[in-house]
This record gives sequence, structure tokens and C-alpha cells, in this order.
Amino acid sequence: MATTASAIWLDTSLHGFDHFFLSIQHFFGEHLHPVLTFLMRFITFMGEKGWPFFLLALLFMLMASKRDLGVCIFGAVCCGALITNIILKDTVARPRPFQSSIEYELWWNAIGSPAEDGFSFPSGHVTACAAGMTAITLMRGKKWILPSVITVLVMAISRNYLMAHYPSDVLAAAVIGVFSGAVAWFITQFIFRFLRRRADVPIFGLILDFDIQEVLPFRLPALPFGKSEKKTAPAKPARRAQEAPADEDVKTYPARRQTPAAKAETPAAKPVRTRAAGAHDVQPTRSAGRHAAPDAGAAKKTVRPRGAGYQGKH
Repeated sequence: MATTASAIWLDTSLHGFDHFFLSIQHFFGEHLHPVLTFLMRFITFMGEKGWPFFLLALLFMLMASKRDLGVCIFGAVCCGALITNIILKDTVARPRPFQSSIEYELWWNAIGSPAEDGFSFPSGHVTACAAGMTAITLMRGKKWILPSVITVLVMAISRNYLMAHYPSDVLAAAVIGVFSGAVAWFITQFIFRFLRRRADVPIFGLILDFDIQEVLPFRLPALPFGKSEKKTAPAKPARRAQEAPADEDVKTYPARRQTPAAKAETPAAKPVRTRAAGAHDVQPTRSAGRHAAPDAGAAKKTVRPRGAGYQGKH
């Protein structure tokens, strides 16, 4: 098949970028050839056609607590495969590195990499890996960001080391994988929101509640894919009431005894000044009789009038 215009453009415009990273990996391949080649071939096998993610998704879809995660992983890998293997690979038709350059072919022979068919752009292995890990991260929280980045990076390095893809191929595949994971996440949220709103319908309730662990005679091992729990601040203790309830006894505590030193430090109380009764103060009148009982009515009070011109009774 003749090289397409898009493949020629990728080879010419990204030649420096691709050659730089491939030469670095070839340097390590020359010195660590047997060990690295075996390791990279094993990593490539683990990402072949995305089978680990399909297997993981199938297992999760049989468990009620992880069914939404399984659906999201399955949808993400399928979406990535549709974009990569069905649409872009045959459309771009970019040859693999060992097929397009004599220098890359020599590097490919030096490390003993197996021949692979198909086109190079973009990488199907990296797309499936990025799509599956993006789905896990979106469904289970930020704690999966670092493991996802490491997993996708290791898969990309293995594909470049074996001269099966250019660095630009794996970079585009990672972007497609993240996009596929995001699309699958939105679709999964819509599906399970629909099912939970109609959980009273028997078929929808069965889809949500069925769990393979209730049927199996043994317990499945715990997997580190539980839902992320949001950390909540501890509740503040309620303030004590200012006054004790009426039906409860109020506890009284004896006063503390002060030591002589504390008494010496305690400031003396200031004497309260009292004003002597003056000439103009109101004086209550006494009732007639020494031992007479006090009048039940209001006590009469006499007020000494002021002024020098007052003519009293004589």
C-alpha cells in the first residue's frame, strides 16, 4: 500500500522528536539487550489487544459494588479500539519504524524484536492502557492518577523500545485513550443514574443488585478498586447549656480554701461610704403609742418645708 500524505507529514515533521527518543532507548538496548528485550516483550504481551482490561471489566461487572467501574472500563477500551484500530490506523497508514528506515531496521535487529504487522499510528496497546486507566481514575478518585501515569508510560516505552511504534504514535495514543476514558465515564454516569431512578422496576433492580459473590461457594479476594471515600471533618461537640434543665439536680461544689499567701495577695474590699442623714431627708413618722401596731395602710411621711418665710403653728 502506498504511503499516504498524512503518514509522510508525520515522518517529516516529527522526525527529530521521534529519532531523539528512539536513539536513547537504543542506547540502553545495546548495553542491556537480553534483559530489557525480555522485559519489554512481556509488558507488550500484557497490553495485547487490551485483554487484561477486558478481563478486569468482566469481573467487575459481575460484582454489585464494582459494576459501574466494570462498565466504564469496558466502554473506554472499546471506544479507544474503535478510534485507533478501526478508524485511524487504516486511514493514516503509517509504516512501522523498522519498515520505513534502514537505521531503525538495524536497531530492531540488534535487540531481537519480533516482527509485527499492521500500521504504526497510533499505538493500540497504549490506547487501551490509557483508556482503561483513565476510566479507573475517573471512577475511583485522584489516588489512581500516579499509578495510571506510570502504567501508560511503561507501556509506551516498551512499544518504542521494540521499534513497533514511533514516540509520536504512543503520544497520540495516550491522548486518544484519555478521551475515550472520559467519554465512557459520562456514558456510565448516565446509565447508572437512569437505573437508580428506576430501581423499583424488577429488571433494573436485578441489574443493580445481582452479585456473583452471593452465588459462589467461596469468597473472592479483596481488590484495591473500592470507591473513594471523602474525608469529612469530625463533628464539633455541642455547646453545653447555660442553665441546667429543671428536672436535673444542679451540682454544687464547695468553695476552695485559700492559703495564707493567697489571702495576702487578694486585694482588700473597699469600704462603702454612707451619707449621713441630712436636714432635707425624708423621715417616716411614728404612729401614736409606743407599742402600737403598725398601720395597715401606707405610712404617712412628713416633709420639712424649705424656706425662711414659713409660718409654722405655735
